[in-house]
Amino acid sequence: MNETSPRKTLPRLDESLLTYLPPFSKLERRDIRAILDQATSSRCDESVAIFDEGAPADRFFMLLDGYVRVVRITPTGEQVTALHIPAGQLLGIAKAFGRDTYPATAMTATESIVLSWPTRLWDSFVADYEGFSTETYKTVGNRLEEMHNRVVEMATQQVEQRVANALLRLINQTGRKTPDGIEIDFPITRQDLSELTATTLHTISRLLSGWEKRGLVQSKRKRITVTNPHALVEISQA
Repeated sequence: MNETSPRKTLPRLDESLLTYLPPFSKLERRDIRAILDQATSSRCDESVAIFDEGAPADRFFMLLDGYVRVVRITPTGEQVTALHIPAGQLLGIAKAFGRDTYPATAMTATESIVLSWPTRLWDSFVADYEGFSTETYKTVGNRLEEMHNRVVEMATQQVEQRVANALLRLINQTGRKTPDGIEIDFPITRQDLSELTATTLHTISRLLSGWEKRGLVQSKRKRITVTNPHALVEISQA
């Protein structure tokens, strides 16, 4: 983890916390305990870099609670949000991609709880715990599929469709039911949404304002609530 990151070490965690998470769901409790005993647990403030793009991938991580934005830096120095990772997923798994550096920066979108292990343990975890390896590579496959789908969207869809699809993905991953609809359960700005959809901030603002008037979404103070998901599905498939 970034040496300057504001973080607090947490007490010993119970293995029941990991029983239902994909990398551990097929393991015996004693195996989960063995893995946990080799982990470092930390609480990170919002907007903290868990790891930085291009840095040596000396650790890999499990997000126990909170949300993370995966950020890439373009050749011209612009910051682009590539995807969001919800709680219960591994991140910083450069070893699974055959890399020895992190391909992107992971920034906490909210206060988060993170477990981490030295990367030197990756090969032994994969070899010793069959369930760990199969579930981990499912995660890798899902991430690649999501990125592939976004590339296809960029090439084939209109702006309205891309933004609708992005909002639908986010409420599917992190949605929280409220009296008004389904809220994206972490702070997200219009700038974040523009980066996710390769769209200008002006266009995002215009679209969201129009959708608010039509009763499709509510947007205020880094919070977006989808009030009419069915209408967004229709837009996404137009």
